[in-house]
Amino acid sequence: MTSVAGETWFQDKALKRVMALLNADGGEGRVAGGAVRNALMGLAVADVDIATTLRPDIVVERAKASGIKAVPTGIEHGTVTLVVDGRGFEVTTLRRDIETNGRHAVVEFGTDWKADAERRDLTINALYADAAGEVIDLIEGLKDIETHTVRFIGDASQRIAEDHLRILRFFRFFAYYGSGRPDADGLRACARAKDRLSSLSAERVWSETKKLFSAPDPSRALLWMRQAGVLAAILPETEKWGIDAIHGLVAAEAALGWKADPLLRLAAIVPPDVERLEALSKRLRLSNADALRLAQSAATPVPPDEVTDVGFARLLYRHGREGMVFRLKLALSSARAAAEGDPLAMRRSARLFQLLAAADKYQKPVFPLSGQDVISAGVPAGKRVGDILKQLEEFWIGRNFLPERPELAARLADMVGSGE
Repeated sequence: MTSVAGETWFQDKALKRVMALLNADGGEGRVAGGAVRNALMGLAVADVDIATTLRPDIVVERAKASGIKAVPTGIEHGTVTLVVDGRGFEVTTLRRDIETNGRHAVVEFGTDWKADAERRDLTINALYADAAGEVIDLIEGLKDIETHTVRFIGDASQRIAEDHLRILRFFRFFAYYGSGRPDADGLRACARAKDRLSSLSAERVWSETKKLFSAPDPSRALLWMRQAGVLAAILPETEKWGIDAIHGLVAAEAALGWKADPLLRLAAIVPPDVERLEALSKRLRLSNADALRLAQSAATPVPPDEVTDVGFARLLYRHGREGMVFRLKLALSSARAAAEGDPLAMRRSARLFQLLAAADKYQKPVFPLSGQDVISAGVPAGKRVGDILKQLEEFWIGRNFLPERPELAARLADMVGSGE
């Protein structure tokens, strides 16, 4: 039999304590889902979730009696988080769906492991490991693990009808764990049901999409999402813009040691149009920070190859370091993709690389004056204060940020005195 007993994470004392608690006095607990899947695929295991035949109130009672902290993180759905030595383990009672509407399910607790497995989404996510580490496969998931096949459990259309988010989960898991072509039944079912994604909350859609963009290489999944019409359903901005740039970006990340940035990957497949990206951010309810990064990147111009260091410093000051780094990474990725056999593209790549290195180290200089300085010079509070301050700042920028406070203060006095 297949086993995870020898895995370091399975030998963890905190996990052993939780498993002992759940497997005592007629109860049973098994590690479920992602930890088993990743272990069998030779991938790192982070979170360890556990399924149990015990009802959530019994889990809480047993935990308290054993001195284990129990947090009712989703107790109405059967989930309690047990905290041991600072580590949290989600423990969920076996369930079956008694009512679904494409977004939420009404569940009934039970003790039937097969019924619990069959209500899950994908075969590779429905494997269990018992207290001895033996892997239990009730839905033929092991063969899909071996072939890196991402497949819905049972009827794909029915699984999607239960929760429309499973359309995006299908492609997300394909990005992380799939190989070759996606499962044909799953792909067809996702294509047929793509319009149902509009019934989901924007937060759920973006959360799942962001996870997909965080995959080591999401390009194949994005290609099939486009083929199925799913990508246009959630990101209509990509329909005429295309997704070709994602390949070059992923290659640049690998070659240059960039950390995968889901927002940068999103920016690679949507047009750099501030108005459209602001609408996208609002539609998907991106955080203020993410929305600002997208808008800044779109508003930032890519410097010409012949830009001087002084000219580049002025661009950085006006547009900001983060927007410039964003835009340069996308430009460099595209240039590198075109560089093979093209001397001009190779030279452009080298120049963009230099500019990116400079932008990474850039520290914005602080303009020495403030509005209060203008008021103190005798200008009444109002629009003129801002106008004068702006003129002085432009003078300072034009002289490469060199004039210091005394020189600027003297110029301010001259401007006020002359009535400028």
